[in-house]
Amino acid sequence: MHPFAAVFLAALALATAIRFWLAWRHVQHVAARRGAVPAAFADSISLDAHRKAADYTVAKTRLGMIDIAIAAALLLALTLGGGLQALARWWGGVFEPNGYAYGIALVASVAVVGALVELPVSLYRIFVVEARFGFNRMTLGLYFADLAKQTLVGAALGLPLLFVVLWLMARMGGLWWLYVWLAWAAFNLLVLALYPALIAPLFNKFSPLEDVSLRERVDALLARTGFRAKGLFVMDGSKRSSHGNAYFTGFGAAKRIVFFDTLLARLAPGEIEAVLAHELGHFRRRHVWKRVAWLFAGSLAFLAILGWLIDKPWFYSALGVETPGTAIALVLFFLVAPVFTFLLQPLASLYSRRHEYEADAYAAEHASAADLVRALVKLYKDNAATLTPDPLHSAFYDSHPPAGMRIARLEGLAAGGRIR
Repeated sequence: MHPFAAVFLAALALATAIRFWLAWRHVQHVAARRGAVPAAFADSISLDAHRKAADYTVAKTRLGMIDIAIAAALLLALTLGGGLQALARWWGGVFEPNGYAYGIALVASVAVVGALVELPVSLYRIFVVEARFGFNRMTLGLYFADLAKQTLVGAALGLPLLFVVLWLMARMGGLWWLYVWLAWAAFNLLVLALYPALIAPLFNKFSPLEDVSLRERVDALLARTGFRAKGLFVMDGSKRSSHGNAYFTGFGAAKRIVFFDTLLARLAPGEIEAVLAHELGHFRRRHVWKRVAWLFAGSLAFLAILGWLIDKPWFYSALGVETPGTAIALVLFFLVAPVFTFLLQPLASLYSRRHEYEADAYAAEHASAADLVRALVKLYKDNAATLTPDPLHSAFYDSHPPAGMRIARLEGLAAGGRIR
């Protein structure tokens, strides 16, 4: 066995084992605390709601363990199992090897294989787990309609980008990876610009916010914070799920504020204002652009590494590939890279949780911390979010702080007088 193949297997085994161990810890921790509501939530969350959240978390985590096993098996099948090489050989008999049509077909076929393998888990998650706990409102027809739209949009956007990437890899010499990065960054910014007006409406209906009193309240908040938005919209999220949310989309003059209809149905006006103030905090603290900057920096580093690896025969042979080429190098690298970067996940999660605390503090300055607490408690209850996550699992994965820590910090802000 090639030394790099042994390193890859060891890294995959370690990452998979850690994923399973963290999931097992999470299940055990949540299940053991199912019988009692944490003291901080005893007056606002019933025991039945707490038990539902625990059972929902356990069910999702156990399904996630199956997903972990499937992902590891698929990765092994495509690499050391020879699956990628078999696809390359087959497409090489259809198109000119290492030509553009060959490269696009190879990358697309790997994406299709991955999607087909993931499909049963996705269906089970939505139509069994989500349905069991009363969250799913999607029909099979809507699911496959969404899937068809996602495939068409992905093809319309992704295939031209893939052609550009392969062309740059073939024509730009040793610095091809820098030109590919520039093209990829430009593409992502373009999608950010197009998403609100052209892509999102393909999947959901967006209607102007008609509640006059709520609109006036939101406008007052925007005026206080000096924020400009192109419009306030309500999205029909209820046709797919009973989960609720609010978000911003777009950038520059095209920023939009979007509320799920399920969110508006559950929260009081002051609570909606506080949730919106939290989202405003992300923009005012430049969290979106900071994350985009980190994404761009990471992708530049990855492409530079691929630029070094692409001419190394051992990179291919150690991972089950006999026919090196630009497209197969691209696929191979982005298949195996997550195995070696898995242990960076806690840093990304920590960075995200820090941003959530900063957005909460901003909301406490410009709205009511007490209203935000009430809104979060309602959302925890309605979305069956566990109040007792395993601390290590949470530190590793969670982009938001645990409920107890987040509420305690907000209550501290409220007690300190930072409340309207």
